[in-house]
Amino acid sequence: MKRKFTWGFIGVVSVIILLCLPGFLWRPQQRSEVRDHYQTLLAPVFLVPGSSATQNRFNALVTELNHETKSSHSLLRVEVKTNGQLVYTGSIRPGDEHPFIVVGFQNHNDGYQNILKQAKWFALAFNALQKTYKFNHFSAMGHSNGGLILTLFMEDSLDQKTVTANRLMTIASPFNLEEKDPDVDTPLFKRLTANRQHLPRQLVVYSIAGSKTFTGDGIVPFDSVNRGKYIFQDQVKGFTQITVTGANANHADLPENQQIVGLMCQDLLSH
Repeated sequence: MKRKFTWGFIGVVSVIILLCLPGFLWRPQQRSEVRDHYQTLLAPVFLVPGSSATQNRFNALVTELNHETKSSHSLLRVEVKTNGQLVYTGSIRPGDEHPFIVVGFQNHNDGYQNILKQAKWFALAFNALQKTYKFNHFSAMGHSNGGLILTLFMEDSLDQKTVTANRLMTIASPFNLEEKDPDVDTPLFKRLTANRQHLPRQLVVYSIAGSKTFTGDGIVPFDSVNRGKYIFQDQVKGFTQITVTGANANHADLPENQQIVGLMCQDLLSH
């Protein structure tokens, strides 16, 4: 009787283990899937200015955006020194799910080689901010060269395993720099097109051009802005080109243009 009881007990335990085994195997997979699809409440909006502009470039824009949205967004400014040091002003308010983070550079000069350096400096700031604030998705806007810096960052430095780029808005970004000849490709444009397959597939991009004249916004040629289509189309989830005309459509005034402020409220802050 004792032997029969022992074998019966072992049989019952074996059946229980076999029934529970799929659950034990499924739980790690479930945790992995939850981790992959979980989005933090915090999803900052990064703003990157163009050449000759500092981390204070968008103060007026942020004030205007806060007037246009139901809830106020806090503002954190970061200046990246040439030695990699980060200098912070402002703060992210607790509970603010979509704060603005402006990243500027001590060396904010123009030029292809400098843009490449600024993209690396932005990556340094971004990684430090992600480590501090633990967000895993974000959106971004770049004015002029700021759009180039963000595009280079997403192609070369964004760790897509840990963070998701939701939306990118580029305003008057010269993807072929200031080249006016449509038959000439600059080294920057060649680099951006060569690495475009590294762009995040889930990214939605809006490329905005200003129209002060028939050929551009007074500084950046139309052709240079419109070349964004050769970089983003068929590489990201969505790509839209927009041309803004009328008042404040020249290059320097575009970030505060009322049409663009409306587009930012609609496409960067409502998701």
